[in-house]
Amino acid sequence: MTAKTRLFVDQPLAEGNCVSVSQAQAHYLFGVMRLAVGGAVSLFNGKDGEWRCEILEAGKRKGVLRCTVQTKPLQMPPDLWLCFAPIKKTRTDFIVEKATEMGASKICPVQTEFTNSERIKQERLQAHAVEAAEQCGGTYVPEVIALSKLSTMLDHWPEERQIMFCDETELGVASSLASASRGPWAILIGPEGGFSPAERKRLHSMPEAHVVSLGPRILRADTAAVAAMTIWQAALGDWV
Repeated sequence: MTAKTRLFVDQPLAEGNCVSVSQAQAHYLFGVMRLAVGGAVSLFNGKDGEWRCEILEAGKRKGVLRCTVQTKPLQMPPDLWLCFAPIKKTRTDFIVEKATEMGASKICPVQTEFTNSERIKQERLQAHAVEAAEQCGGTYVPEVIALSKLSTMLDHWPEERQIMFCDETELGVASSLASASRGPWAILIGPEGGFSPAERKRLHSMPEAHVVSLGPRILRADTAAVAAMTIWQAALGDWV
């Protein structure tokens, strides 16, 4: 039975393994949640599934838990990257959280010609991905990679990975993934100002790219990310 409280840890999980929690996690478990010795916590590490663990030590700054039984096997998401141009802080946080919940395997911030933000706080965004996985019951946490230029990413694009290119100029144009094949994929969402003509021309010319419309209205970038992942998951992902 899964415990109500879930935490991500960067330690091996197996029957009988003892796991030390960080000071921040100890504060959350024993100060905020008021758990005590003998209580139960669910732990996952993105590799060994989810484990029900018994609290052996509970202190203000540290704690020790012992793995007793695996409650979920590792469930990997589809091989799907979400590539997006960073926007305002809270809305970028939202994109990372929803991408994690909806099953992205990697989150790739990209700098386009019209991207407003030229930097991200990678560690903070990775922490948001961890928190989202803790909340949604996932056993895998997608990696949030460092910000890179879209042009550089496309220069080294793997031929086997198809791209769902969400082109805002295709509003209302019928488009479908029905004929697309499964396998490695990426979703590409543009910035608030859209893609530049040069970027759009390059993407339209790529054999890996599938141009998709997200409907008859222009969506905010964070809304577009959720809409695009919904479309892809329903057509090619693990929702079907």
